[in-house]
Amino acid sequence: MKKGKIILLNGSSSAGKTTLALALQTLLKEPWQHIALDQFRDGLPMRYRGLNSPPGTPGQQGLNVVPIDLNGERVTSIQFGEHGDQVLSGMRRAIAAFAAVGNNAIVDDLLFKPEYLHDYADILCGFDTWLVGVRCSLEVVNQRETQRIGRFPGTATSHFHSIHAHVGAYDIEVNTTERSAEDCALEIVRRMDTAPFALEAVRERPSTIGVSE
Repeated sequence: MKKGKIILLNGSSSAGKTTLALALQTLLKEPWQHIALDQFRDGLPMRYRGLNSPPGTPGQQGLNVVPIDLNGERVTSIQFGEHGDQVLSGMRRAIAAFAAVGNNAIVDDLLFKPEYLHDYADILCGFDTWLVGVRCSLEVVNQRETQRIGRFPGTATSHFHSIHAHVGAYDIEVNTTERSAEDCALEIVRRMDTAPFALEAVRERPSTIGVSE
């Protein structure tokens, strides 16, 4: 059976990943399923969706929204506990299983930790997967954040740089600050005429996960 292809979008909250995914679905001739981190987050029991939940509680073990100080600024940090990481591990394996039977997928994710990226690289070995960096200026991201219901101020700021820092290189990067989702999607589609390389580079890169300094 022919394997499905995968577009893996990584970018901060409110960078425009979901809108970009919808634009890609419109442009691409084959059917492409949109699979988003938010869908798995929303599937968590409410008690595992914490709001500054203390250690040992279900909210801390799942997905915890925590106020922190970052460079003197009060921001909102998204933190996954043991169960949250287990759910994300399942998400990545579900994506691989989905593509293994021939389905194409546009994955809308945030690579908070280096181990998330390395796990994707291992799990998606053998699949054509284009790793896409979705960029947007912090000013515009923060403006979008204030207009979205249920978004805590400073969420994007807390991971704005860190989610890209451990990637190394993308197959392609797009910037939604001034360009439309349709223009960015078209740029990605054109890039897909050439084989991807980014996740293969991750697999070849020694992992420092669990190695002490």
